[in-house]
Amino acid sequence: MNVRYGFNATLTAKPGMGARLVDLLLTGLDEGKPAASEHCLVYLVCRSASDPDVVHVTEGWTGEEDHHRIFAGQAAQAIVSQVQDLVVAESPYTDYVPVGGKTF
Repeated sequence: MNVRYGFNATLTAKPGMGARLVDLLLTGLDEGKPAASEHCLVYLVCRSASDPDVVHVTEGWTGEEDHHRIFAGQAAQAIVSQVQDLVVAESPYTDYVPVGGKTF
């Protein structure tokens, strides 16, 4: 399968909550959660090297429709709700259409 839709988000956690935010985002890989879907081909969670409360998430999906359908589900909405409680403000979000590269 090829990545046909993706996005990058930068999340700034409330002071001292970066590790908790990372842990929460990584639960997205658990069975039955959005990143465990066969349609999620890339799920990368990173912390900033200079600010432990800044977290970057990169996702690659088989298609935009697949992403929106899965994120409309209860499991994804539960994570989104918890994320909103941990971040300080609206997060910059950039969607894109991959044209090449390497996934693992």
